[in-house]
Amino acid sequence: MGDAGTRALTSEQAWLEAAQAFIQETLCPAGKESSVQLTQLVIDCVKTVWLSQGKNQGFILPLSYSFVSVQDLRTYQHLPCCSHLSWSSSAYQAWAQEAGPNGVPLPQERLLLLGTLTDLSGDLEQECRNGSLYVRDNTGVLGCELIDLDLSWLGHLFLFPSWSYLPPARRNSSGEGHLELWGAPVPVFPLTVSPGPASPIPVLYPEIASRLLRQRSKVRVVYPNLAGKLVRLSALVNSHRKTYFVLSLGSSSPAVSHVPIVVQVPAQLVWHHALWPGRSYVLTELRVSRIREHPYRVWTTSPSSCLLPLKPECVRELELELEGPLLEADPKALPMPSNSQDRKGKKGLIRNSRLLSYTGTVTSVLNEPAGFYELDGQLGLCLAYQQFHSFQRVVRPGVSLELQDVHLLQSVGGGTKRPVLAPCLGGAVLVRGFSHQKPKTQSSHQAHGASLYEQLVWERQLGLPLYLWASKALEELACKLCPHVLRHHQFLQRSCPGNPSLGLQLLAPTLDILPLPGSPVRNAHKEILEEPHHCPLQKYTRLQTPCSFPTLAALKEEGQSRAWASFDPKALLPLPEASHLPSCQLNHRLAWSWICLLPSAFHPAQVLLGVLVASSHKGCLQLRDQSGSLPCLLLAKHSQPVTDPRLSGCLVRAEKFQLIVERDVRSNFPSWRELNMAAFIQKQQARVYVQFFLADALILPVPRPFHRSATSSRLPQTEPPNPDGPHIGQSRLFLLSHKEALMKRNFCVPPGASLEAPKPTLSFHVSGSWLGGTQRKEGTGWGPPEPQGDEEKDQKVLLIFLGSSVRWFEFLHPGQVYRLVAPGPPTPTLFKEGSSSCISQRPLELAGCASCLTVQDEWTLELERSQDIPDVLGINKALPESSMTDFLSSNFTDSLVSFSAEILSRSLCEPLPPPLWTKPGSPGAAKACVKLTVALETADCEFPPHLGIYIEDPYLPPPLGLLPGARVYFKQLEKRLSRSHNVYCCFRSSTYVQVLSFPPETTTSTSLPHIYLAELLQGRQAPFQATASCHIVSVFSLQLLWVCAHCTSLCLQGRCTHQGSTCPTQTSVSQASIRLLVEDGTAEAVVTCRDHHVAAALGLCPSEWNSLLERVRMPGRVVLHFIGPGAQLESSAKIDEPLTLFLWTLCTSLSVLRPIMLSFELERKPSKILPLEPPRLQRFQCGDFPLLTRVNPRLQLSCLSIQEQEHPSSLGAFASPC
Repeated sequence: MGDAGTRALTSEQAWLEAAQAFIQETLCPAGKESSVQLTQLVIDCVKTVWLSQGKNQGFILPLSYSFVSVQDLRTYQHLPCCSHLSWSSSAYQAWAQEAGPNGVPLPQERLLLLGTLTDLSGDLEQECRNGSLYVRDNTGVLGCELIDLDLSWLGHLFLFPSWSYLPPARRNSSGEGHLELWGAPVPVFPLTVSPGPASPIPVLYPEIASRLLRQRSKVRVVYPNLAGKLVRLSALVNSHRKTYFVLSLGSSSPAVSHVPIVVQVPAQLVWHHALWPGRSYVLTELRVSRIREHPYRVWTTSPSSCLLPLKPECVRELELELEGPLLEADPKALPMPSNSQDRKGKKGLIRNSRLLSYTGTVTSVLNEPAGFYELDGQLGLCLAYQQFHSFQRVVRPGVSLELQDVHLLQSVGGGTKRPVLAPCLGGAVLVRGFSHQKPKTQSSHQAHGASLYEQLVWERQLGLPLYLWASKALEELACKLCPHVLRHHQFLQRSCPGNPSLGLQLLAPTLDILPLPGSPVRNAHKEILEEPHHCPLQKYTRLQTPCSFPTLAALKEEGQSRAWASFDPKALLPLPEASHLPSCQLNHRLAWSWICLLPSAFHPAQVLLGVLVASSHKGCLQLRDQSGSLPCLLLAKHSQPVTDPRLSGCLVRAEKFQLIVERDVRSNFPSWRELNMAAFIQKQQARVYVQFFLADALILPVPRPFHRSATSSRLPQTEPPNPDGPHIGQSRLFLLSHKEALMKRNFCVPPGASLEAPKPTLSFHVSGSWLGGTQRKEGTGWGPPEPQGDEEKDQKVLLIFLGSSVRWFEFLHPGQVYRLVAPGPPTPTLFKEGSSSCISQRPLELAGCASCLTVQDEWTLELERSQDIPDVLGINKALPESSMTDFLSSNFTDSLVSFSAEILSRSLCEPLPPPLWTKPGSPGAAKACVKLTVALETADCEFPPHLGIYIEDPYLPPPLGLLPGARVYFKQLEKRLSRSHNVYCCFRSSTYVQVLSFPPETTTSTSLPHIYLAELLQGRQAPFQATASCHIVSVFSLQLLWVCAHCTSLCLQGRCTHQGSTCPTQTSVSQASIRLLVEDGTAEAVVTCRDHHVAAALGLCPSEWNSLLERVRMPGRVVLHFIGPGAQLESSAKIDEPLTLFLWTLCTSLSVLRPIMLSFELERKPSKILPLEPPRLQRFQCGDFPLLTRVNPRLQLSCLSIQEQEHPSSLGAFASPC
């Protein structure tokens, strides 16, 4: 027991010595010796508070507590904490539970804090006062907040028994921590109580004081005193380098007008912490002043003014006799419009906010730098329209606020669904209770951007609905781009001349087209003092969300979702056509489809945003953000590709774009009847990308210090990585003449490489000519080219891009001049010899190049202006195209052709027959094939011929942008001739593709030209598809049959007749064909109609057609051939069968032999190279006279549709409605 007492005495002695040392260093005035009295007073003060808790466990001193100075808090306390000297453990636990289930209470630290409470932030000599409170000791000053300030406390030394400390939000930021002082501080020295006035203070009350201001003569009362109830308190305002606030005194009767008083003396700004609305005060020694830009006089405080609580026994009313006329009240002052009514204005429904007072608790921080919070879980609180920087550090979940004269705005729109409270400069936000919660760790975007948000309010004059949307949009953009693309402080920095804010530049295109509020630039004095009240929050219009900035991953996912939601096999294959397709054709027609989504298809409209990156893995351009990447196809403008590599790494914002989703479906639908059953879809995948014009986009360079981090992977650089350091490198100009396809190629294995079999490498080749010799870096430019000796001036070269250098693929285009830049020390033969071991000599000879050069990964490309280079001024940059005459001829001297065309359709088809030297199952055997049907663009042909282009492995998938409706330039396609003598083309490794224009956003149906049949005899000047008014002369043949949907063999009685049939289903489909002879008075034509067009040719309605097909199901096949001018059946046909007799009668009746409107296409395609058949001599008998004349060959047409004439003749007995 004695040892315990000894240890206790030793601990107390050590604690007292530490206290004495702390007091001497921290609290004693500088230059003075230790004061025994001060030390004893401090210890007594600590003892008194410590013993007040009643549970001190027998210790008279708080031995577990240690003294802490301001400097120690700022230097060593990096975590939020609180200290409550007078609290027991159970009291702290009860206090901590009030933090709520979602909040973490402030951790308790056993620290003793003492200091002088002051409103001076610097030395005493420097009267630096802005209305803030501080705790000062010898080591420094720390800002603090106190809920109920007694002005007599200022300048006195206190022990703070309950307080919390919040360090700066981020350890590396320049912010300062601050204190929250709970409850009343305990004075170390007894405070002197000032006696009341010896005689009652003469005061003026608000009604008389207000009338005095309107007296035309000067106020004869010198420095009067004003008394009254505090009815209104404005915010602390800093304007024109002055800080002030306005308080208004009134009476308990609302009929009595209130009188505003401007407080702008620096030493009196701290009154703002001591004033409570609803309490009564006396302000002494006031004076009347005029404020600039305010037409009337106001009361202001003088340097000798004091703020006193109003005690009726200490004041007396000053009696004045007011003489002379009064100044007019506010001229033409209009009453405030009713809060419950809205009026229709020029810009939509204009609403009036409601002015009220509210007390609530902050429950969430929605956007701290923007000053947006949540109150009581159901209201929004926007502090942006006040200058709330010093107040911002206190507001966090759990803090209790009293809002005086705050505006309530309901249904503001713009994505904000809750009502919003927003105080203007005339309102006050007062802290009525500190939060028990520990502040949450701020994300980077929450720690920056306050000055940018302030700029939106004060400089761009945004109304609250638009401001809330803009702040939300900036938050979305920061999440998209930071921190991998930009640092948050870069993105959210304030705009200034010469250094515009990147965030504001991204919002500017949208903000510039939205109507600005009609209120003028804010004037603080008018906003606070004028009656009736006018401020930016008084009137508002519900905002329709102008746009959103989705992440690329979200945009891609939404595109896929909409594409598959709209995927309907029955819509892709209309029923009349689909009902006759066998399973193989049916599934091939569904294998590929696409959908184009425009920004207007989304609500709100989507804005595309990302960093443009050239992929070193796929060779395509991509937009990237934090969520991922999205391939993109760019055109500088119409028919002009993107050629400047400096675009890589730039930030791209596009409001006009096309989101393309290509759907690839693998299915095994047995027939059209099962198209609504999703179980037959085996696999589906989508390729999503965007395409847009750079002319429609905003291109912003990313600041260089963080340019390399535009993506998580390594990005290509178009400039040396260290722009501020010395430039070392060499370069050479070349003119690009041809670019080959990007594909996987095999290369020779260099000596000494691994013995493993080399894998194909993604690569491409370009051929061109060197322009001059090698140039070395000289300062910021390039030196003169080195002499080339006897070498040719335009030496041809083949450049090989593989590995990471494939990223330049999308920027390289024929006819452009590029600079190939190699960083590092100069090497004389770097661009002369190159590494030619990766390619054999034969391809070089075929390309007409003397040497080849492999482009290294670290080399870069720069676009040069060709007009500055004399060697290329005379070169024609027009895209070369093959002659149409040579192209559609049998001359195969040049099997590689080039042309521009519009894509009409794209489909998946059976692979083309492999070359003779390809073995079945070998890698060279085709596995898939994409067919493009294009319309050639020719200047000498009114109706462009159609052509088929086939793309097979290894050129699959096709390049981006090969969509129906797009215009494309193809170079060096291989021309081939089919067995039916039609010309078609195939992709080869040397093929170059350049998209000239995107598909039109709106599809307009163009009608086919209406012609005479004789016009088709003009050869290639005739249209490929057209309509004609003609008459069916006779029927040549008719065939109706049922085939197996799986193997297309004939079906008898619904069963497949294929020997050894292993068809998975016994599903059959009907097929039909009819050959007609038509004429229009100018020529004759044989028209072939198939499937559902046969019903139209026979004049049958759907029910009659279905009944006829069902009658054919039993025999499986019915074929009729008509011969002779009387349309007699062949002898092999069984005329006695009822079905045959019906069809013969039908085909010779007027219901078939009638005038029609025929839409058709030529069976002989314009790409067919066989010459037209010349007219032949034919003998006719006209009575007794034989006639011999030349007759043109009959045209061969395929039916596209048959429509009845507008005024048909009688259809005969077979014409009956269904």
